[in-house]
Amino acid sequence: MNTITPTLTVTIFMSLTLLIMKLLIKKTQNLTHTKHIMMLMFIISLIPLSLLLNNENETMLSSPPIIYMTTTNISISLILDTFSLTFIPVSLFITWSIVEFSIWYMSTDPYINKFIKHLLTFLIAMLIIITANNMIQLFVGWEGVGIMSFLLIGWWYARSDANSAALQAIIYNRIGDIGLIMTTAWLMSSSSMNMQELFTQHETMSIIPLMGLVGAAAGKSAQFGLHPWLPAAMEGPTPVSALLHSSTMVVAGVFLLIRLHPIMQNNITSTTCLILGATTTLFAAASAITQHDIKKIIALSTTSQLGLMMTMIGLNQPKLAFLHMAMHSFFKALLFLCSGSFIHNLGGEQDIRKMGNLNKNLPMTSSMITIASLSLMGMPFLSGFYSKDTIIETMTISHINSWALMLTLVATMLSAMYSMRIINFTLTNFPRTKQKIHQENKTLAKPTLRLTLGSILAGTMTKLSTLQTTSTMTMPTTIKLSALTITIAGILLSTDLMFLSPHQPPKKPKTLTLFFNQLAFFNMIHRAAPMKTLKFGQQISTELVDLWALENYGPKGLSNSTIKMIHTTTQQKNLIKNYLTTFTLTIILTLVLMMSK
Repeated sequence: MNTITPTLTVTIFMSLTLLIMKLLIKKTQNLTHTKHIMMLMFIISLIPLSLLLNNENETMLSSPPIIYMTTTNISISLILDTFSLTFIPVSLFITWSIVEFSIWYMSTDPYINKFIKHLLTFLIAMLIIITANNMIQLFVGWEGVGIMSFLLIGWWYARSDANSAALQAIIYNRIGDIGLIMTTAWLMSSSSMNMQELFTQHETMSIIPLMGLVGAAAGKSAQFGLHPWLPAAMEGPTPVSALLHSSTMVVAGVFLLIRLHPIMQNNITSTTCLILGATTTLFAAASAITQHDIKKIIALSTTSQLGLMMTMIGLNQPKLAFLHMAMHSFFKALLFLCSGSFIHNLGGEQDIRKMGNLNKNLPMTSSMITIASLSLMGMPFLSGFYSKDTIIETMTISHINSWALMLTLVATMLSAMYSMRIINFTLTNFPRTKQKIHQENKTLAKPTLRLTLGSILAGTMTKLSTLQTTSTMTMPTTIKLSALTITIAGILLSTDLMFLSPHQPPKKPKTLTLFFNQLAFFNMIHRAAPMKTLKFGQQISTELVDLWALENYGPKGLSNSTIKMIHTTTQQKNLIKNYLTTFTLTIILTLVLMMSK
């Protein structure tokens, strides 16, 4: 295993790099070979995973030092452990499906080659984060996913909303990146940037670099306070949303904390993660209920699930957070691809209030989005159930977090409500707008069917492979069934509300400005400071510079300064009456003198 695993991992990296270079060189070509190479990479990545499941060994691969420094030498170093070897196949599988979907969805785009190239670069940046064994390498991948998200969210750059969303994403991430840069600088000066050396110093770790890590994760994973960029990122094409929200970018923040968890054995850090995660999961779920844009609902659902992962890190359960991260990737990618199919078929319509009866017109996509939604809710024996149910049970048997448990249970009920809301509005009743339905073809069916199988079977396969010797936990039946009970209550409540609304008189749909609907008014708050700064700058430049500086020191100031000098050196006083009087008197006097002669 010590030779096979690193060799195959490096092969995956090299193959993806060569594929991007090929797309770069050949501008027009058939993209079918791209998805075939992605499929091959996924199959190759399963070999190290199967070896890991049999042997439970961790491998490291390091190059000779590239940069020599007085305190530490920087080299390329890969860590191939349970986390990296499990998540590499997951991210490859999802990217393979999304690339195949993109070939259909973006077929009319003139720059589709460039688009696929960006998606693959995004994947490589994420793989660098997953396998990084030192902070510098992790930072390279971290900035890589940031810049690729900026390029992909702003793909349709002619739209002002897409530009502002891309800028929003990069600026919010820069706020979080300050924490990571600070932590890296701290570790470079006082400790080590190599992760193995870091883990041995967990008892002496200061609180400042740890809070920097939490800040970095909060920015990248859109936790409460730095959350508005994630729903705004829906301005990008749907395949971008699917990749961004499932296996890249947003999970990078949570993965950072999972990877560096051994040094985060600090009560303040854990409590911060717990409070931040529980607040985010409830707030995002409540916000999702108030939205009408199908992609924004699914985006806020991602934020809610990321909050759940952050809560687990706060409860000292990084492996459970990682399990939910892996399971969540499948059904979240599927939700986005199915919503993309709906949007494509409805001519770009994203408002769920204007959809309806799609289960008759698009039966396959409707079945798949239903399975993905049930998996998100945590219905028994689907992928989401194995991670979400375990998370809630783990929180239940802890004595210290009843507040976080209560928030998580409410968020679970709300997640069932917004999932049922999507199903009720899009699939049932009658068509509310004119629908231009395309036939569901093989190109669309293959990637979505794969992700559906993943959403159904991934949890069961994980349980069969890794959780064979589980410890027996004894708890009351009511507590054991609490998550399922709450989910069913959410479904019933959502359906009940759905039956109430059609009996209202027909009127034009309007969007109310509410606390949750406006994402706690963070957009307004965060935009107020730049707006005030711009206005202040404008007033200084126009009023202060023009009216004061130019008046005093410009042409008028110059004339004012020269007047006194003129007055001292000449009799000219600029008094026209005096001049005229003197001129007239002189003429008269001259005439009189001439006449007298």
